[in-house]
Amino acid sequence: MESSGHIAASRAPTVSRPRLEAASPRYGEKAIYWVLAACAAVSVITTGAIVLSLLIPTIEFFGEVPIFEFLFGTDWGPTFQPPGFGVLPIVFGTLSVTLWALLFAIPIGLGSAIYLSEYASTRVRRILKPILEVLAGIPTVALGFFALVFITPLIQDVWPGFLGQSPGIFSVASAGLAIGLMIVPIIASVSEDAMSAVPAGLREGAYALGATKAKVATKVVFPAALSGIVASIILAVSRAIGETMIVLLAAGNTPNSDLFQNFNPVESIQAMTSFIGSVATGDIATGTITYKTVFAVAALLFLMTLAMNLVSVRLVRRYREVYD
Repeated sequence: MESSGHIAASRAPTVSRPRLEAASPRYGEKAIYWVLAACAAVSVITTGAIVLSLLIPTIEFFGEVPIFEFLFGTDWGPTFQPPGFGVLPIVFGTLSVTLWALLFAIPIGLGSAIYLSEYASTRVRRILKPILEVLAGIPTVALGFFALVFITPLIQDVWPGFLGQSPGIFSVASAGLAIGLMIVPIIASVSEDAMSAVPAGLREGAYALGATKAKVATKVVFPAALSGIVASIILAVSRAIGETMIVLLAAGNTPNSDLFQNFNPVESIQAMTSFIGSVATGDIATGTITYKTVFAVAALLFLMTLAMNLVSVRLVRRYREVYD
């Protein structure tokens, strides 16, 4: 019986199975590849074009103005007679308004991120986070007018007399608060995403040891998400340094040769972006030294933001936490 079964099985018709042949190259996949490669190339080409457009006039500028005088001089007035080309006053003005913006934005942004990540319910998070991010879409010219007609009078009303003279129409404090409002969503959103990405096991382990919610947020989640938090702050700094309209409308356009006077919140200052925005209006003749000064300041601003991005990459790599 076994042999006959074996013979019957050997005579059973075999079912032919289709052979899986190697897939031929798909033209659709190649097209997607080249489209994505072109998108990546556009960003590289754009950056190269920006550098090239700044480089040639900047080199011509330093052919007429010594680089040491430009970088370390304190007499700034390219449109005056006689002109001054020491860029430090507007560099310090830029750093001043950025500092005041960060003093306002970092505590509020990180506090919002901790609340949304650790305390808010899912329903509250779905409501509050989009509202917070809408602030990032407000035009900066609108924030500049808001600083001029609301923030400045408010500061003048609440300014304590023992601190001395109250701010005038244009002040670093007003511009700093407005820029702080602008960058709060950047810090809050990116930091909240980093905190939400921390594994739940870390929180559960801390709670099992008897930690409170506040200690879990500050001692466990915050350090674990530090790389993302640092990246959010550096991104906000780069955004604040490059802001033009708010500074031009709220901080004024007056350079201070006394460098540390730029950090006085009641003073009017001139930032690098406000100089570029006020001078590069088409009224200056092409090829003049004032025209080339705009490109020199823009090149310095580009190098400052590039340095901030490089620092951000290094810090993110240093504090990055990898979880299996």
